[in-house]
Amino acid sequence: MAYDEGVAQRIREVLDDRDDVVEKKMFGGIAFMVRGNMCVGVIGEDVMLRVGKERHAELVEREHIRPMDFTGRPMDGFLYLDPEGYEADEDLAAWIDTALEFVLTLPSK
Repeated sequence: MAYDEGVAQRIREVLDDRDDVVEKKMFGGIAFMVRGNMCVGVIGEDVMLRVGKERHAELVEREHIRPMDFTGRPMDGFLYLDPEGYEADEDLAAWIDTALEFVLTLPSK
């Protein structure tokens, strides 16, 4: 599955001030690894977010969010953000910050 390069570029711009980000092709899209851990990515037009199991139930209730079910089963701690949820740059940045908040609690790989 291809990914939306325009969305990937917007994510790059949000993460541009970090020196610990690596891009990696995965899940049929592109993922942005922070300190070696998957943080955010793009599959098709959807943004995938790693938010952790603790906040999963709370965040999945928000508008334009759904569980990430890449394998046919929901993946705890990972969410999909629909395009309507990141139309505004501020919204995309806020969701990336939410993912960063969790990923920065993980040990570096």
